[in-house]
Amino acid sequence: MDVVSEVVSVPVKAEDGALEPSPDLKIYDSFESMDLPEKILRGIFSYGYERPSDIQTKAIIPIKNGRDVLAQARSGTGKTATFCIGSMCRVNPAIKKMQVLVLVNTRELAQQIKSVASSLGEYSGITAYAACGGTPLREDLKALEKGVHIVIGTPGRIYDLMSRRVLDRAAMRVLILDEADQMLEDRFKDQILCILELGFPKECQVALFSATMPDTVLSVANQILQNPVRILVPPEEVTLDGIKQYYVDIPKEEWKYEALCDIYKQLTINQALIYCNKRQKAEWLAEKMSAEGFPLSFIHGEMEPEERQRRMAEFRSGTVRVMISTDLLARGIDIQQISLVINYELPNQRENYIHRIGRSGRFGRKGVAINLISGDESRLLKELEVHYGTTITVLPDDLAKITL
Repeated sequence: MDVVSEVVSVPVKAEDGALEPSPDLKIYDSFESMDLPEKILRGIFSYGYERPSDIQTKAIIPIKNGRDVLAQARSGTGKTATFCIGSMCRVNPAIKKMQVLVLVNTRELAQQIKSVASSLGEYSGITAYAACGGTPLREDLKALEKGVHIVIGTPGRIYDLMSRRVLDRAAMRVLILDEADQMLEDRFKDQILCILELGFPKECQVALFSATMPDTVLSVANQILQNPVRILVPPEEVTLDGIKQYYVDIPKEEWKYEALCDIYKQLTINQALIYCNKRQKAEWLAEKMSAEGFPLSFIHGEMEPEERQRRMAEFRSGTVRVMISTDLLARGIDIQQISLVINYELPNQRENYIHRIGRSGRFGRKGVAINLISGDESRLLKELEVHYGTTITVLPDDLAKITL
């Protein structure tokens, strides 16, 4: 099927232009009620899930039933397990070929999804593999030749494998586009459209997952989804209730560093992320803080893949407790112990604010976000409050009042 040129139905919009959820959406309040294969159910409980999250109650069954899906899910709500569980129900373990393809925007996210899928598929014999730039191509070729059911990859590597005709799509049942709002920006959009134009089997269903639904996502959804189940939340419900949000108004940008160090010294931190907008600022901040004896690390997208992987492993294990990052780690990265997010700079994209602070409140846990504000950032902060219907309060002088 040429998914770009296929005639499809347009997602329904209300009179005010807002996208509406499917009116007949059924909700399942337990995994047992979903009539999942016994071995997949065993994998779910073995992984540690007891009851489905909100997105899981709504989206697993449409995917399991072969429906196209357009889903909006907040950070940290179990979205990865949602599409893994749903798509695994479509896999025939006896066929040692790719049956599910998941497209993501970063190597780190691909590796994380591969880990979740491998754990959930442990008892059903369903295998997963991450194909990303930075890994020797021969490793991908060897894994695909051996046979794998679920492939998770970044657009560049997946397009390369498809162009070489080594990514056999004959058995494809499900195509998943994760972090669709990020994937359909200028950096990835052309690659994604090229992948879609190479085509998939007619019976292949498509699921788009996105924390926000900008026009870029809806435009592509209109092209590739057929009568999709729509699972949506309004912008004011996107922010996470369990995260306390604070700001520090700093008269001059150059004073931010001292404010950050002061906050750092006063808080007992389990694990924390500090966000900067550009690689140069992240490196500068890490170098300056390390020189003063603060134990931390930093990561960004221009780093060699092996080095990124090593630093992520140290952060996941808790060997490194504080990580300075660009928006490379703003989306989808699930590290359970993160209790604090500090925005050294507000993100350039409004949607990334939610993704950043969502790192500190995974799956309903409590967290704290602190924003260091100077200059025009005061106006941006107000815009965030209005858009998401949230309140960001002044950081108290006595930081002992903050519970991490």
